[in-house]
Amino acid sequence: MIWIIIGVVLILTELLATSIVAVFLGVGAIVVGILLHFGLIESASAQYTIFGLVSLLLLFTARGRFKRWFVGYTADTNEQPSTLSQDIGDRVTVLVDFQQGQGRVLLNGVQWDAHSTDELKAGELAWVTANQGIHLQVAREKHPQ
Repeated sequence: MIWIIIGVVLILTELLATSIVAVFLGVGAIVVGILLHFGLIESASAQYTIFGLVSLLLLFTARGRFKRWFVGYTADTNEQPSTLSQDIGDRVTVLVDFQQGQGRVLLNGVQWDAHSTDELKAGELAWVTANQGIHLQVAREKHPQ
């Protein structure tokens, strides 16, 4: 049972460190745990050998295929981050009154945190003037693009 717990923990750690290595170690540990459970292996040396062989076999044969699924987009150092300019000029609905320049708006069915120099109230319409990653800059009047 210890091997299975170790395997599950290793697979879960892959959520924190996306190197796509721990998952194969976890599968190797689970295989050893299952073989122990059914009495197919007993000695410690057999456990470690099977753990190592299964983990390495999976690592070298399957890692490349799986890595393509989990690797996201990363910008090069000389590449400028996206400004998401396609939202600029779009109309939004204010969901939460703006207090101290901050509030919440609805754009294309998605709620966004937003900043504004205008005092906007819930239910009013506003216009996107800039997109700053996960925050929108909005204004009461539409600015020319």
